Amino acid sequence: MSGGNNGTRRYSGNRNGGKSQNQSQPAVNQKKPMSPRELALNILVKVAQTGAYSNIQLNRALQDSNLSRADAALATELVYGTIGRQLTLDHWLSKFVAKGLGKLDTWVHQLLRVSAYQLLFLDRIPAHAAVNEAVLIAKRRGHTGISGMVNGVLRSIDRNRSELVIAEIQTNDPISTIALRHSYPEWLVKRWVDGYGLEVAEAICASGNEQPHASIRVNTLMGGVDELIAELKESGIEAEKSALAPAGLIVHGGGNLADTDGFRLGRWSLQDESSMLVAEVVSPEAGMKVLDCCAAPGGKSSHLAELMGGKGKVWANDLHAHKRELIVTQTERLKLRNVEAIVGDATTLKDRFAPGSMDAVLLDAPCSGFGVIRRKPEIKWTKTKGDITEITGLQQCLLNDVSGLVRPGGTLVYSTCTMEKEENEEQVAKFLLQHPEFELDANWPEEVMNKLRQAGVIGPEFDGQLQLLPQHFGSDGFYIARMTRRP
Repeated sequence: MSGGNNGTRRYSGNRNGGKSQNQSQPAVNQKKPMSPRELALNILVKVAQTGAYSNIQLNRALQDSNLSRADAALATELVYGTIGRQLTLDHWLSKFVAKGLGKLDTWVHQLLRVSAYQLLFLDRIPAHAAVNEAVLIAKRRGHTGISGMVNGVLRSIDRNRSELVIAEIQTNDPISTIALRHSYPEWLVKRWVDGYGLEVAEAICASGNEQPHASIRVNTLMGGVDELIAELKESGIEAEKSALAPAGLIVHGGGNLADTDGFRLGRWSLQDESSMLVAEVVSPEAGMKVLDCCAAPGGKSSHLAELMGGKGKVWANDLHAHKRELIVTQTERLKLRNVEAIVGDATTLKDRFAPGSMDAVLLDAPCSGFGVIRRKPEIKWTKTKGDITEITGLQQCLLNDVSGLVRPGGTLVYSTCTMEKEENEEQVAKFLLQHPEFELDANWPEEVMNKLRQAGVIGPEFDGQLQLLPQHFGSDGFYIARMTRRP
């Protein structure tokens, strides 16, 4: 299939780790299961019409389906890929839809998008398969005129694929060019260009459209990294050490990693590599008192507890009672006895704990979430400038409220899963200006520092704060700042 410079890729698995796949065979009297393309179309229509979350709709649909693992993977790729590339797809579709995209019914528009995505971005999908099923769906849902139009548009796209490549998209405005090439709103592209420059901003956008790789965090209380790599290999799962996270592994072809004995027995957790780095930067020691202010679902809290050797105490707080149960489930699975899950508004933790009572406080703050676009592509289209302004106010309040819990000489780590300077560097600079008792701390664990230096992500000027971009390691975009309260 042509179009290698079009961002073409092979779909290779379920972005949700396959957790929603149901491979049981349908009973004889069951109706024929829905095809992965029609299932994906239904989800895309619902997301477009109601603003529903794609991951929730997809999980629900896959649980109710009888799709094979391969078909579930295809449906997942079609949903996330079509949402992630929708601006680029519309740019190309508009060349072939005579009456304009705005006049199409939602389901017809989404059918054209998901079909064009297959033709232009997936190199394992035969063109005739994508076109023929789209025409059949159009016939079932519409009339002869619609199916004929769908057939004509898609066949035109197939004939012109050599011209429909990302590198050929060019406008008079570099912001507009990047937005169209990589399917992002112009206001967001402009923010990243202003903050990082044209070249880096385009790399951020391109990386956000890549399929996320599967990564796990080894529970080192139950065995070493090398030991687990060998065990996984024996079970037919290929894994390699993370280039970023000391306890991280990149897993290839593992299928649904949550549906394995190793996961159920607490040998590992599913977590992005960038997220794994946060607890490493806190660098807690055995016997410490540590507070994780916004903890659910508990990945960082449990990692803190593992790094402490199961000794000392980690309080894992979350605003919602039902999310507390996620933390409890995780820590019980990992056999951790030094984590206490609590419920409350993080701004009131200063009333629950004594001032200066914590050796370390982690504030993994609510944020715009642009660092996880690979996993949640609709973030591109649902977030606004106003959302960023609103969230920075909350972040500032949280930092001010929890900082007093850090003992003199203790550690405060602030992190977000975004690349917005207003939420990150500017937020920390403002906090340090208002709280001279704190200072940035570049004394990060040497193993982490070595990995970052080897990748060229930090240099001699490193001051204790790090902005990981998605293109650095193929992991989530994350910001981490380590601060120390002066003795």
